Amino acid sequence: MSSSLSSSTAATVSSKEVSRQRFVNVFEGIVEELTSILRSYKMPQEAIDWFQKNLNYNTPGGKLNRGLSVVDTYAILNNTTADKLSDEEYKKVAILGWAIELLQAYFLVADDMMDQSKTRRGQPCWYLVEGVGNIAINDAFMLEGAIYEILRRHFRQDSYYVDLLDIFHQVTFQTELGQLLDLVTADEEHVDLSRFSLDKHSFIVIFKTAYYSFYLPVALAMFMSGISDTRDLEQVKNILIPLGEYFQIQDDFLDCFGTPEQIGKIGTDIKDNKCSWVVNQALLHASSEQREILDKNYGQKDDEKEAICKKLFKEMGIEKIYTDYEENIVNKLKQEIDKVDESRGLKKEVLTAFLNKVYKRSK
Repeated sequence: MSSSLSSSTAATVSSKEVSRQRFVNVFEGIVEELTSILRSYKMPQEAIDWFQKNLNYNTPGGKLNRGLSVVDTYAILNNTTADKLSDEEYKKVAILGWAIELLQAYFLVADDMMDQSKTRRGQPCWYLVEGVGNIAINDAFMLEGAIYEILRRHFRQDSYYVDLLDIFHQVTFQTELGQLLDLVTADEEHVDLSRFSLDKHSFIVIFKTAYYSFYLPVALAMFMSGISDTRDLEQVKNILIPLGEYFQIQDDFLDCFGTPEQIGKIGTDIKDNKCSWVVNQALLHASSEQREILDKNYGQKDDEKEAICKKLFKEMGIEKIYTDYEENIVNKLKQEIDKVDESRGLKKEVLTAFLNKVYKRSK
């Protein structure tokens, strides 16, 4: 029994690797296309080399969940699987997936500079790479500009081209609004917990994460599948935005209560004075004495003070509050998915697949 299970697991892993490699192969073609654009402008070779390094260092190194979700969603909407798509059809939808990964890279390069982060995906942040420094600001702009170059080259003749441009511009602005509120709320230099609230946290995570990580991949696959009725876009938005908020609340919880082995990183939300769901729940339920402990210890670059906060969170029963929240939101989302109108081509399976990836995840 165990050998058949292990062989099944191995097959799943192998299938995921094949799927990921096919997706990565498309990116290599994108780099070549963008390089040809620079050559057509007679850009000197040293600048071309720099742009290629920027693209390859910052774009393909993550989990690629957002980009792969576009491909998987498109396949579900068209009653097939990703591996059954023709090379031409696969390439086109994968390019939309890479457009989101370029958007993610643009955000991360800029975000790391704003936060003065040291590492990203197990390597130095781009601005800390030798010789880069503040050039990373322009490199971030170029990652964003690359999105519109590849959209123009591959989708200009399609009826939904304007929809693609419109949603990328809108979601980019929404994400930047979330980042703005995050920056002005959680100033690491001036810790003031009275600035925090669950309403602010909700706005930050919806605008900074949910729109581009959950709604955008599905909307892009819908446009390419010919499903663009505003009623259908609203249906998926009304489920994927709360799902994206749940995902980030889960992330906040794991940052505090998960182990580095479990989540693949050392949680820093407490030391970084993050307006996280955990601290907002603590503020909501804190006695005057507990609030005083939080005010003295939260947002400090100190291991002992961080430990005091974690101990307090445990004593306050934040883990139970989170478990209750998770079961409640998942039940509500399942009920909403059951109500989805599939008459115009939308499929409940798309939304269920996203929920299944998030529910009870541990990393």
